[in-house]
Amino acid sequence: MRTIALPLFVLALGFGVASAQTFEVASVTSAPPLDPQKILSGQQRIGTKVAGNNVDIESVTLPELLYQAFNMRPSQVKGPEWLNINTVDPTAMAMAMLSAARFDIHAKLPAGASEEQVPQMLQVLLVDRFKLAVHREQKEENVYALVVGKNGAKLEPSPPDDTPADGALQTARPDPVQMSVTSQGLNMNMTMRGAGKLGAVRVQVGQDGIMHMVADKMTMEMLATSVERFVDRPVIDQTGLQGNYKISFEISTSEMLATMRAANAAGGNAAPGFGGVAPAGDPSVPVGNAMLQSIEKMGLKLEPRKASVDYLVIDHLEKTPTAD
Repeated sequence: MRTIALPLFVLALGFGVASAQTFEVASVTSAPPLDPQKILSGQQRIGTKVAGNNVDIESVTLPELLYQAFNMRPSQVKGPEWLNINTVDPTAMAMAMLSAARFDIHAKLPAGASEEQVPQMLQVLLVDRFKLAVHREQKEENVYALVVGKNGAKLEPSPPDDTPADGALQTARPDPVQMSVTSQGLNMNMTMRGAGKLGAVRVQVGQDGIMHMVADKMTMEMLATSVERFVDRPVIDQTGLQGNYKISFEISTSEMLATMRAANAAGGNAAPGFGGVAPAGDPSVPVGNAMLQSIEKMGLKLEPRKASVDYLVIDHLEKTPTAD
């Protein structure tokens, strides 16, 4: 563990030295690659947890740290190709996620600091330990606005999180990922809990070629990010809906294959990567029927609009951190 030094070029991140928030102490170490056996046995811990003044971030990639620190979607971050572990092809993405370089961060908040200040502290940590240098850009672009339909939203709010008994939560360590997979013929069912902020996620792929996904806890911003993988432009949440909802949507395997073919024609990577978007063909049909119908069932819709999109451009980033 070491005290965070505040570099002078932290000004490049858009806040002054006097007001910059830093961890009191922080340790950054390399983490082993994801282990499928540990995931299946419930021993793999991934993500961020804050309890008291303890901040534990386990087994995260550099792109994930950037998204968390700057509150950016993957498509809003532009950087070197070696950072791009995302792809439209789910098999290739799974392999990339398993082999990606990962890090553990254990830090303490200074007195009086709150969990809401963790992202800004991560910005300073990235500058200090990974020599991050960035600048911001804004571009006026064609987007899809995720909005509430004329008959109102038809969404089920997520139940509140369980409150642990006094003294039950002593550390900030993330919960272990729990995953179960069953298959029978062409049908597959997968349930995953504990990774990120989605709560439980259930995926079912049936003989009809439709992938059904249910997330117990998802914000509208998270939904917009998910839909963005399968359309030809950024998706901006303009629903005005706050909080978490139980989300259910579908996409056909033919839609996924069409997206993959379009991505390959565009150079191999698409919306999940740094700054790219996956072409979806005719812009008058922003998503395939299954996905579009899922959105409409929620009382939502996608509207083509013009909007200013913020981008974070990475000018420099080291692959490995300086020593503790």
